[in-house]
Amino acid sequence: MNTTEESSLGRNKNTFTKNRGVILSTLWVFVTLNYLYCDVLTLFDPVMLKQTIIGTTPGGLQITPGFLLAASILMEIPIMMVLLSRILKYRANRWANIIAGTIMSLVQILTVFSGAPTIYYLFFSAIEVPCTLFIVWYAWWWRNPEDQP
Repeated sequence: MNTTEESSLGRNKNTFTKNRGVILSTLWVFVTLNYLYCDVLTLFDPVMLKQTIIGTTPGGLQITPGFLLAASILMEIPIMMVLLSRILKYRANRWANIIAGTIMSLVQILTVFSGAPTIYYLFFSAIEVPCTLFIVWYAWWWRNPEDQP
């Protein structure tokens, strides 16, 4: 079987497999922009803004320098994955995407159940969770291109 045979879409059948790092990186850009825009909208929500000003989260956590550091580290994961998905070799890339996608999926799911999420937060979560779960699935089924016939 010729692995360079063109599909009905006019693309090489292996394009999807060969460019997995690029596709994963693009998915991380997409989910990161969703995280960030949801956070920007929170600044326009008077109730959420009031809580931020008094120094608490919707779940009642105190916003401390330690909390902000933890939030920064958490947001660095998808930002970092944009780059790592493009530069890591197959094995490290695959596992980094599985681990990062799992962490971000779990965190997002847990935040939906902490406090009373706003409608826009639920909307963004309905996009972010499937995206990060797709990243995990897509990386999980990624097979080493060197092992392909």
